[in-house]
Amino acid sequence: MFTQKPAFEAIEPNFGNSFTYQKFDEDHVNNNTSWHYHPEIELVYVNGGSGKRQIGSHVSYYSDGDLILIGSNLPHCGLTDSLTGNTSETVVQMKLDFLGNDFFKIPEMKKIKSLFDASNGGIAFSGKTKKQLGEKIEVLEYQTDFQRLLSILSILNQLANSTETIFLNAEGFSLQTDVKDNDRINIVFNHVKNNFTEEITLDQISNMVSMTVPSFCRYFKKITNKTFTQFVNEYRLVHASKLLAEKPLSITEVCFECGFNNFSHFNKSFKAFTGQSPSDYRNELKTLLH
Repeated sequence: MFTQKPAFEAIEPNFGNSFTYQKFDEDHVNNNTSWHYHPEIELVYVNGGSGKRQIGSHVSYYSDGDLILIGSNLPHCGLTDSLTGNTSETVVQMKLDFLGNDFFKIPEMKKIKSLFDASNGGIAFSGKTKKQLGEKIEVLEYQTDFQRLLSILSILNQLANSTETIFLNAEGFSLQTDVKDNDRINIVFNHVKNNFTEEITLDQISNMVSMTVPSFCRYFKKITNKTFTQFVNEYRLVHASKLLAEKPLSITEVCFECGFNNFSHFNKSFKAFTGQSPSDYRNELKTLLH
C-alpha cells in the first residue's frame, strides 16, 4: 500500500529576503523528488544533464539542461536526481505579491504579470533563452541581495519577451481552490511516479483517494484534460525515451522495463507520442550526439 503523504511545501524566504534562492550541486543535493506544490512561483535552471520534467499532468524528457517557470500551486516533481548528470541546479521561489500587492499591476510590469499568468500551466524555455538566462541565473550566487533582486526582475522581463517557449500544460490544468484537490492529485501522481512499471488499475487508484471509479475518472479528466490511462501511458513513454537515449537496452527490454506488456502496443503508442518508432528515435539521437 502506498503511504507517502503528498507534500504541501511551506517555503520561508531566506532571512532578510522577499524570495528564496537555492543552489544545488553534487555536494548539496536537491532531495525534493516527490510531487509537491506551493503557492510560490518557481524558476528552475538545470545546468546540463538530462532527465524527466513532470509538471502538472505534463511529462517529458529534457536534454542539455532545462529552464522552467512553474506557476503557483502547480504540482511538480524535482527535475534532477543522482542520475541526471547535471552540473548544478538553481531554484528561485517567490510569492505573486513578493514585491507588494500592486507592484505587478503597474504598466512597466504588464509583460511579467502576463508571464506569471501563463506559468499556471508551466513554461519551458529553449535555445538562446535557456543558455543566456541560465548563465544569468547562475551569477545570482555571487550577487548582493539588492543586485539579486534587480537581476531576478531583469530575468523575468527577458523571459516575458522570449519567443522560445514551450507551454507544458497547454490544454489546461486547473485545480480547485480546495486544498483537498491538491492532496488528492498528489497522491495519484506520486503513486504513478513510484509504480508506473507495474499495472495500476482504476479500482486501486480510486480507492486510494476514496472515490468511486466513475467519479475519479471525471475528476481526473476535469483537472488534467487527460484520462488516467493516457497519463500513465505518457509517463511510461517518457521513461522509454529516457531509456532509449541513455541505456544500452534492446527495444524489447525498454518496452517491458517501462511498464508495457505488449511489444506491438508499445511500438504503436511510442510512434503516436513522438512521431517516430523507438528504433528511429534512438538512431536519430545517435546521429545528433556524434
